[in-house]
Amino acid sequence: MFHIVDYQAIEPVHKVNQKKPSPIAHSPKKTVLADICITIPGRDANRNHVELIATVGVRGVSGTSQILFKIFRDGQEIFRAQEGVEADPGSELNYIVTFQAIDKNVRAGSHDYRVTAENITNGTEAAVVGPISFSGLAIAKDY
Repeated sequence: MFHIVDYQAIEPVHKVNQKKPSPIAHSPKKTVLADICITIPGRDANRNHVELIATVGVRGVSGTSQILFKIFRDGQEIFRAQEGVEADPGSELNYIVTFQAIDKNVRAGSHDYRVTAENITNGTEAAVVGPISFSGLAIAKDY
């Protein structure tokens, strides 16, 4: 059997907002999208996993951008996903990107999780238009 240890979620942008897009920084700089903190009690250390789910609304501004999404635990990268975002000058084309990561056997204590985005394609532009959501569910195995 398993039990829930902690759950945290944040939705810094709850809908698509074309009027206030946030540019995605070019690599090696990163655009921070969301942060959460998950706490693992001592009794559940090293027999747990944290399920992380992020959803980000983006659009291409110019060219075809490759956007690199990363999830960090306590400043160390634990997951990455890449998505191509194409600019369509004839329409407002938005993409909703959702990705999931599982962080296994996390040590006891409070852990900061952060999701970021960076544009790894020179000469292109992309932006976050929303929504943004980020959640973490910590589950531990019963004794």
